[in-house]
Amino acid sequence: MPSPNPQENPLWGSDWPEVRALWPLDPAIAHLNHGSFGAVPTPVLEAQERWRRKTEADPNRFFWEVLPGALEEARRAAAAFVHADPEGFVFVPNATTAVNTVLARLDLRAGDEVLLTDHVYGALRLAAERACDRAGATVAISPVPLPADRPEELADAVLAGVSRRTRLAIVEHIASPTALVFPVGEIVRRLRDAGVLSLVDAAHCPGMIDVDVAALAPDFWTGNFHKWVCSPRGSAGLAVAPEHRHRIAPLVTSWEADKGFVPSFGWIGTDDYTAYLTVPDAAAFMAGLGWDRLRRHNRELARLGREMVREAIGIRADWSEADGLFEAMTIVALPAGVVTTMDEGRALSVRLLREHGVVAAIFPWGERGFLRLSAQAYNAPADYERLGAALATILRRETAPRN
Repeated sequence: MPSPNPQENPLWGSDWPEVRALWPLDPAIAHLNHGSFGAVPTPVLEAQERWRRKTEADPNRFFWEVLPGALEEARRAAAAFVHADPEGFVFVPNATTAVNTVLARLDLRAGDEVLLTDHVYGALRLAAERACDRAGATVAISPVPLPADRPEELADAVLAGVSRRTRLAIVEHIASPTALVFPVGEIVRRLRDAGVLSLVDAAHCPGMIDVDVAALAPDFWTGNFHKWVCSPRGSAGLAVAPEHRHRIAPLVTSWEADKGFVPSFGWIGTDDYTAYLTVPDAAAFMAGLGWDRLRRHNRELARLGREMVREAIGIRADWSEADGLFEAMTIVALPAGVVTTMDEGRALSVRLLREHGVVAAIFPWGERGFLRLSAQAYNAPADYERLGAALATILRRETAPRN
């Protein structure tokens, strides 16, 4: 099979070089970890810079007169983008902050359980453990194997962990360590029928897939805009169902604290609010590329890249990859014993970058190590060929007999 041309991307089309140039990423590096920190296109950075210059031209006027209206306009635009009720939607810096916010105000009691899955983002597990420790509650982990056949298997495995003590379930929509897309609509419905509150961790969802918070109707929902919408970092949303808004408040108490749910999150002290203000610009920029085209490209490129890397290192999947289970992120299993801890995963990621100029996310999950691949408009097949060759080289060195 001939090597892909690094200047071409047939999955996108002939205009791909112009699209790639819209991101100011170092061209010497293959950037295959969009899922962790995102990447902000130059036109979006320029939009944020315009807000910053407006701030610095007259800080007093900006914070007193300009920011309140501009922030409200941006908040409503962001709520509309994920189809959330604007009266229950607020900006937060990231999904981790949103989950901590909910846990801090949930009034957990001794004997309660907070249900997580073994696909949970590590920081959220720590947050749940801390909240439960304070309240005398317990964290319960529901093991969810990689599916053998259908997405519905994931819902059954999550719900198997519900007990009469379960107060809240934190459910991934797209899981961070495994990239699996969970059937959250079914999971939320079944949790509601069981009398269990639901918090949907949709950190990776806005932009990667079409999101409809109103249709999902969870008790709590959070998602990042700085990942797959490509807005500046520190821009995410928290949506809260009407019956919970009276008790959810920001972690920081400031001047608007007594004015209700939405205003209390609008001003949390002197800060740089330009990431929030730029969310509509980022969404408009990505829409200009074409959401359908973008999502189809990313999904197909992730699949192609996955197979290229597997071929390079001689690994096959022993789980289902049926339609609907993976989108713009996917996973490749590493040989047994290569990565068993987070530190080993980071060390291998560092080697890929330093020795081969490739950025990729590597995590342990269960009893195995996994490479999590991302695909974004700025990526091309040649990036994944480069990763496969680099990884194969490193693995050969690791497994070569030593004299």
